[in-house]
Amino acid sequence: MGIVHANVTLVNCDDLTLERKGYIGKDEIRSLETTMMVDSGAIMLTINEALVEALGLDIIDYRPSQLADGTRIKLPVAGPVKVIFEDRFCITDALVLPDDNEPLLGAIPMEEMDLWINPARGLLTAIHPEGPLMSLK
Repeated sequence: MGIVHANVTLVNCDDLTLERKGYIGKDEIRSLETTMMVDSGAIMLTINEALVEALGLDIIDYRPSQLADGTRIKLPVAGPVKVIFEDRFCITDALVLPDDNEPLLGAIPMEEMDLWINPARGLLTAIHPEGPLMSLK
């Protein structure tokens, strides 16, 4: 299996709240479509500075993080952001990588959307095709 990518839509959740409360129109909700590397070894959603700026996300925290090469750094956390893949979504925060680093769809958003990497097909696939199933065990 090679590297798996997925097309997702990212939406500024603060804008969704403002629209729901009548402060802005639907056309003012900041969102964008992007391609992300699917990485089950990454925990969180990870986006770059350009995506944070385009979506108008706030930096809400900083988190110690470890890169794939073992380097430890403190990264900003932006959010909240709604992640949409096909007919599924989750709402989460995102670690922010500098510059134009490739965004990653990590394990937490994949779990919440009930998705897995299908190695035979090299695709991000629904575990339960009828819709996400949330385990409460």
